[in-house]
Amino acid sequence: MINLTKNSRISLEKNGSQLKEISIGLDWGSIQHSYLFGLLKDSTAVDLDGSVSLFADDKQEIETVYFHNLKSRDGAIKHSGDDRVGDSSADNKDNEIIYINLEQINPKVTSIFIYLNSYKQQDFASIPYAKIKIVEGKNHNPQQTFATYNIASDETYSGYVSMIMGKIEKLNNNWTFTALGDPIKAKNIKETVMLIQDRYM
Repeated sequence: MINLTKNSRISLEKNGSQLKEISIGLDWGSIQHSYLFGLLKDSTAVDLDGSVSLFADDKQEIETVYFHNLKSRDGAIKHSGDDRVGDSSADNKDNEIIYINLEQINPKVTSIFIYLNSYKQQDFASIPYAKIKIVEGKNHNPQQTFATYNIASDETYSGYVSMIMGKIEKLNNNWTFTALGDPIKAKNIKETVMLIQDRYM
C-alpha cells in the first residue's frame, strides 16, 4: 500500500498492467466535543458530499457523479450514496464510495476530479480528518487498498468548506492519480466545477 503525500502522483498500474477497475473511498470524522474536564463527550454530525467531475481536454465538463446523480451515463462510475454524519471514531470503513471502471469511461474524458463539499458549510478546520483511499478491483475490499491519502484538521483550512482531494488523469493512454488536498473557495458543486475549470486545467 502506498501512503501518498500532497501533490504526489502515482500510476494506476500493478505489476506493469493498468488497473481496470478501482473504487475511491472517502472517509471523514464527525466533530467531537468534551465537557466537564473530558468526562462527558458528544459529537456533531458532518455532512460532506463526495463527488467526481469528468472533464475533456478543452475543459468541458462531461458529467458530475454525486448524491443526486449516482451513476454516470456510460455506466463506468457509480456512487454509493450520501453519508450525512461522519465517523464518531476512527475506523476502516469509508463513508462514501465511488466505483470506477477505467476501461468503460467515455473516451472524451481525460481528467476526473474527486472533491468534498460541506453541505452544512462546516469548515475543514473543525473536521478532525478526511481521507481518500484507492482500492483495486470492484468490491472495495480494504485488503486490496492500493494507495491512501490522509488530511488532518488544520487551522489553515479555516473558512474553507470545500476541498479537492485528488485527480485522475489520462497521460499517454495511462491513468495516473495525484493527491491534492487543496481547500478551495467554493461553497457547492457548481462553484467547485467552475473553479477546477479555471485553475486546475
